[in-house]
Amino acid sequence: MQLRYRLLALSLLALALFAHPARAVPSFAEQTGQPCSACHVGAFGPQLTAFGRQFKLNGYTLSDGGDHIPLAALAQTSFTHTAADQDPKAAPGFRANDNATLDEASLFLAGALTDHVGVFAQGIYNGVGHGFAWGDLDLRYADTTTLFGKDLVYGATFNNGPTVQDLWNTTPAFGFPFAHSFLAPSPGGTTVIDGTLDQQVVGLGGYTQWNDLLYLELDFYRSLRQGELTALGALDARQLDGNNPYWRAALQHSFGDHYVELGTYGMEASLFPRATQSFGADHDLDTAVDASYQWTFLEDYTLAAYSTYILETRNEDASHRLLGAFTSDSLKTFRTNVSFTVEDTYTANVQRFNMVGTTDVAEFGGSPNSAGWIGELDYTPTGKGDSFLPSWLNVKFALQYVDYTRFNGTIDHASDKDTLYLLSWFAVPLD
Repeated sequence: MQLRYRLLALSLLALALFAHPARAVPSFAEQTGQPCSACHVGAFGPQLTAFGRQFKLNGYTLSDGGDHIPLAALAQTSFTHTAADQDPKAAPGFRANDNATLDEASLFLAGALTDHVGVFAQGIYNGVGHGFAWGDLDLRYADTTTLFGKDLVYGATFNNGPTVQDLWNTTPAFGFPFAHSFLAPSPGGTTVIDGTLDQQVVGLGGYTQWNDLLYLELDFYRSLRQGELTALGALDARQLDGNNPYWRAALQHSFGDHYVELGTYGMEASLFPRATQSFGADHDLDTAVDASYQWTFLEDYTLAAYSTYILETRNEDASHRLLGAFTSDSLKTFRTNVSFTVEDTYTANVQRFNMVGTTDVAEFGGSPNSAGWIGELDYTPTGKGDSFLPSWLNVKFALQYVDYTRFNGTIDHASDKDTLYLLSWFAVPLD
């Protein structure tokens, strides 16, 4: 099974990165025959509509009947300004402040492979680290039947990070902020499930949704070997011990123009500290709850709210022996954000975030306590039927500001980390 994981992951990456131009085809929107606004609030993403969640649930296979093998490209450029100059500089080759960069350039193989199998695979050039790597991967099989006279969707997912496959914008992989500066300071404390394993692991699992109401999923994740991670461009990998379970459950309901979801997700992870196996493994348990709400009114106005709370408890006997860390730590992360979208073109976002944990120098470098606000204004002139730009071009511009009230345990000079982030996305189908 481990060999099968590795071969499949490497094959999909190669396909995403080296697809021949003669086989280049349209993106998700052209596969379905729908504008981007059908799947995404704000016409760009990743914020999903009900249609977008169903499209992902059913394995990216919905099609208008044409012969599509979707391939697309994306570029993200940005400018970052922090309230105070950074020392050391933001990154090798960049200045202490006021940096413009190509954040990333990506190729996507994203769409139906058969009637029941679809894929979302990404290859990335990182403009800050100046290297190539694989990005998000979600290969799905999905089918439908009935249970107790109600519709039942069931499927399997092979992916490379917990929550990459999730349908809701509450979990880490596709939660707000949908982009952040690679050249700005970031808090030191992060729960395991909060993106630290992305592109470091592969997972295989099954899911089901009954009566458009109850969603259940169970996956198991394991680490790739260091040589494979190096070949895939993944650096500073966290190494898991064996198979590690991830779970997801959610209840959802639509009533009129309103939609609500309540759920839980989590992971039990056995991790070798600093990828060193000599001292055994630490055992981390992440347990999270989440909720989301969407109200679409006057046809093209959407008010949405998303919240998640993650509690991580750590048994760190191995880190204690190797690094002198405490034998146990805890970390709590809370995020809640609200967005308001007008005509799938203009979106205002605001988020409150707070992280609180044990002051452990060996594990977190000190106190992980950080809190603040994020505000963002988005403008998406494309992705709708009445866009004035060509239908094959999808563009988004954003102005984001991060305001820290506490940073790594300190209030003093926390505002020095405040960040102004200007960014733009350009996405095109390769046809």
